[in-house]
Amino acid sequence: MMEPKTCSSIILALNLITFFLLPNFAFGTLLSADESYYSRDDFPHDFIFGSATTAYQVEGAANEDGRTPSIWDTFAHDVFEGTENGDVACDGYHKYKEDVKLMVETGLDAYRFSISWSRLIPNGRGPVNPQGLEYYNNLINELISNGIQPHVTLHNFDLPQALDDEYGGWVSSKIVRDFTNYADVCFREFGDRVLYWTTINEPNVFATGGYDTGSTPPRRCSPPFCISTGNKGNSTIEPYLAVHNILLSHSSAARLYKRKYKENQHGFVGISIFTFGCHPIRNTEQDKVACQRAYDHMVGWILEPLVRGDYPVSMKRNAGSRIPVFTSRESEQIKGSADFIGVIHYYNINVTDNSDALNNHMRDFNMDIAAVLNFDLFSNEEIAVTPWKLVEELKKLKLLYGNPPLFIYENGLSLSEMIELHQLHY
Repeated sequence: MMEPKTCSSIILALNLITFFLLPNFAFGTLLSADESYYSRDDFPHDFIFGSATTAYQVEGAANEDGRTPSIWDTFAHDVFEGTENGDVACDGYHKYKEDVKLMVETGLDAYRFSISWSRLIPNGRGPVNPQGLEYYNNLINELISNGIQPHVTLHNFDLPQALDDEYGGWVSSKIVRDFTNYADVCFREFGDRVLYWTTINEPNVFATGGYDTGSTPPRRCSPPFCISTGNKGNSTIEPYLAVHNILLSHSSAARLYKRKYKENQHGFVGISIFTFGCHPIRNTEQDKVACQRAYDHMVGWILEPLVRGDYPVSMKRNAGSRIPVFTSRESEQIKGSADFIGVIHYYNINVTDNSDALNNHMRDFNMDIAAVLNFDLFSNEEIAVTPWKLVEELKKLKLLYGNPPLFIYENGLSLSEMIELHQLHY
């Protein structure tokens, strides 16, 4: 984290993104790879430009006005030992009006942000914190009064620590009830002004990092796959359990919205997924099959249940009894429960076959991943901008999953060092 400053000055330097609804994949003008400058005139007139943040990374005020720790607070303080955390961050909690002003000056049409569950409902369940409620109402009102469309994410790696302590959070089926109740509060309090809701951000990355390698909150994993010491958990089964309960929670919240709020609020409930282009290293059938396994394991893992009501066949075959089974009723509730898919796309991966790993007696989640992937999802390396690869991925999603409505919620570049705004061309 950096020294406190106006939040959006950091958002725009690091996280400038574009997002727009693509019901029919009308791209408008696409730039060639060698063009270095473009303007709004290169995009359709109704293209929506926006920026995005997450609560823990920008709000600060971590211990103010009734907010309690989330698993992200615990992770940051444990891993970085007080040197880097979100206690102050960009101080967006106090500077939201300045942030919105900067958004207007930049010409943004929309702003995607997440709600801190532990700020709104400090114990994860029970009474709503009036000061947290006031903050989010003020932020939403400020955005709308300035012509900026709010897109709200309910969970972004920041489950209330109280629920993780009580029953293990996402690895327990108890989370479905608590998440649904939390979503109910948000729909009730903010749904008269918010039309676009993302239930959980990047469940595939959250489960892999949080429950397999321990590289993200809540830092659960088991040897020999932990990237640090002092972890607890089980890399063999917990990633599957977490995603299973995430999908059940998402569908429960979506069902609640349709039953209780849709008629009056007219909004949409979706989920965001980390996607990537997948390419075989060799032009062999083995590498092509491995590439599809990789895609199934990270993207199909989430999208197959949402579109078809069950996990990919390759995942079920490789994971066996370690992957939970949906009941017939659960399958029907999950299928079709996402009004839209939020696409998060930064880079592509090259895959080669390593199917021998699938026959290894240590058949846990990490071995499944190792069998098909040859990259580090949590690398700090710089990532080049390849917009033509994003186009390929969007076409693939259209072909494989029935052309669902899509928002490009994150897309851009990763840099190892900070850059100044004047170095970017808009």
